[in-house]
Amino acid sequence: MTHQMPAVLLIALFCITGTGHAAEPSAPLVPERTIALKGVTGRIDHLAVDLARKRLFVAELGNGTVDVIDLAADNVTRRIEGLKEPQGLAYAPAADILAVASAGDGSVRLFHGAELSPAGTVDLGDDADNIRLDARTGNIVVGYGSGGLAVIDPAKASLLTRIPLPAHPEGFQLDPAGRRAFVNVPDARQVAVVDMNAGRQTANWRFSDDLRANFPMALDAAQGMVAVVFRNPARFVTFDMNTGKPISMVTTCGDADDVFLDAKRRRVYVSCGDGSLDTWQQDGSAYRRLTILKTAAGARTSLFVPGLDRLFVAARAGSFGLGSDAAILVLRPAD
Repeated sequence: MTHQMPAVLLIALFCITGTGHAAEPSAPLVPERTIALKGVTGRIDHLAVDLARKRLFVAELGNGTVDVIDLAADNVTRRIEGLKEPQGLAYAPAADILAVASAGDGSVRLFHGAELSPAGTVDLGDDADNIRLDARTGNIVVGYGSGGLAVIDPAKASLLTRIPLPAHPEGFQLDPAGRRAFVNVPDARQVAVVDMNAGRQTANWRFSDDLRANFPMALDAAQGMVAVVFRNPARFVTFDMNTGKPISMVTTCGDADDVFLDAKRRRVYVSCGDGSLDTWQQDGSAYRRLTILKTAAGARTSLFVPGLDRLFVAARAGSFGLGSDAAILVLRPAD
């Protein structure tokens, strides 16, 4: 069943920071509905989608679970339990495998897509984190440990290679055409460029000393641009993907954990733990802020799914008052 949006949330999501007025009908993101995650406590991390079955997967790090949401019915149909701080998720459609990376034991656990039965485990040893699907090969790439990317064959549940990095990787993106990975390595104060064919880092992009904590990243290969969001100070910065030179920089919301490019509308969505969602419009090489929408404190992880044309934002329990359920906020981009 579809859950009604709490009144306080509905008001907040339509409120533009600094105005105190309801958003106009032409607001770039329209709150559509919420999906309750009952019995989920603690921090929620990343999301993934199975488009064919219209299912959303939610990594509930503090709860040690992954919820499976039927987006047609707007409810949780399955909960995978017994995980140790799950944080990264990816669905590999060719293999029909869901991959779950866990910080607590450094494992990547695999599940068959149809019934979500166990399909194997790959032990990386420490802090398995973000996952990306390599669209060209069907393999998954996982950031982990004190510095590395692991390439895993999801169909065989086998580790293919490890690629060393100077420190723990956070957000990263893959460029299938160029066979490169661009990796945020905040403790090393760099963006690492990795040759995926050679299995090694080939370059690093340094940035000014006043920029720290580069966590989320998005890639616009068509425009030759990598977007990186820094937490300290809160800045949205774009780089030339071939040279690493900065193109633009603007102030954004605080404690960002995800950033997505909406190629259809030339927009950028940044979700932040300070309880806001920043929306930008690309004008050539520059960015113009459209609005900041209030969400909920700690709601810093999100997923934009072009195939569904929806942005999903994860809010932890208690975000909307004492005793309120954790929830997925569903927003529809407006043209």
